[in-house]
Amino acid sequence: MTLEPGNWLAWIVVGLIAGAIAARVVAGRGFGCIADIVVGVAGAFIGGFLLHNVFGVGGPVGFWGSIVVAFVGAAILLGALKLLSGGRL
Repeated sequence: MTLEPGNWLAWIVVGLIAGAIAARVVAGRGFGCIADIVVGVAGAFIGGFLLHNVFGVGGPVGFWGSIVVAFVGAAILLGALKLLSGGRL
């Protein structure tokens, strides 16, 4: 399974897994299926941006690598939201 922009099922699966794990790590609970997918997909964009622009790594990372990258991005996103909301996440 490759993560090309047209492969929406892979994006949903990676988003759900990464978003659910990040929500439990950062907030201590999940946010529901749809919200976890949104957080995970947003995290994939954030993680991909950081991986490419900050660390200079490019190219495909595979399914499990995509989950790791999306998890890191989602954790950063949720951590920032938690800071901005005063811990009420």
